[in-house]
Amino acid sequence: MPNDLTLPTPPGIGAADFPAAPALTRRQKAAILVQALVSHGMRLPLNRLPDTLQTDLAEELVRMRPVDQATVHAVLEEFADQISSIGLSFPNGLEAALETLNSQISDTAAEKLRRRAGVQFHGDPWEVIGGADSERLVQIFEAESIEICAVILSKLKVSKAAEILSLLPGERARRTTYAVSRTGGVSPATVQRIGVSVARQLQARPVHAFTDGPVDRVGAILNSAPASTRDTVLEGLEAEDQGFAEEVRKAIFTFASIPSRIDARDIPKVIRVAAQEDLIMALAGAAGGDLEAGEFILANMSQRMADNLRGEAKEAGKVSEADAEAAMLRIVQQIRGLEATGEISLIADDS
Repeated sequence: MPNDLTLPTPPGIGAADFPAAPALTRRQKAAILVQALVSHGMRLPLNRLPDTLQTDLAEELVRMRPVDQATVHAVLEEFADQISSIGLSFPNGLEAALETLNSQISDTAAEKLRRRAGVQFHGDPWEVIGGADSERLVQIFEAESIEICAVILSKLKVSKAAEILSLLPGERARRTTYAVSRTGGVSPATVQRIGVSVARQLQARPVHAFTDGPVDRVGAILNSAPASTRDTVLEGLEAEDQGFAEEVRKAIFTFASIPSRIDARDIPKVIRVAAQEDLIMALAGAAGGDLEAGEFILANMSQRMADNLRGEAKEAGKVSEADAEAAMLRIVQQIRGLEATGEISLIADDS
């Protein structure tokens, strides 16, 4: 800590007006430290302190009388000595500890810690609320009273607030917007309590064991299953839950899906990553919908390459159904890889 932090002495102040350094309390020393740093242009994160400590500090600043440079230096030296003697500091509070650990512990463990601590909240609740997914905020808006929703809406960024309104039912959006006109008299303490309550709800949302929904999980499994197994499972799903079965069908992407789900301009990218042996095997063993997919691929490559692949597929002769299906599956997995990296986008199945 540098020793050149000095406070200007107001004119007309004499030595008798200065308190003796040994008589200073811890609060007075804190007030001197804060005033010295702030007067030299430093911004201190005092809002992270509990409200009671912020209030005590402000009151102490009001009560303080001028101090001489020697006292300021003594306080700063004492503070510097205390800081230099600290070998290691630790997070203040559960949320700070979880932020420090970040991805080092699982979501389940973090949620268990929050439950044990009663879901304590630290920091600015409105930062948490403003950063929440719009869909999650809509759930809050649908569950809370119109008056509370009006306060939340007022605290959100304009673009976020507009998005929330567009997702709410028309009548509730209208009533919430009108209620904003009655928030002028709401006290800061009330706004803070509402923010903490909503932020706790957002933090307390259940941790799900699966990142993907059931439709995507079943679709991914059936994508890698043999065609006969896939058809049998889908028939069983339709008998149990036709709506779920239809959603799973839309999530499934097979070799036969290529003409309807891939833009013709993306076929060269598929050819680039797919093994030539797999293309030949798939073309040689294609039948039905798979045959249409093979022709779609050939139609969207150079004529010379298409002729070569047709010739090699013909030379391969009769291919077993298992070998052809395995080759098609590998090509589908390559396509899924291109989609995952953003190189191509699959056309939505709206059927």
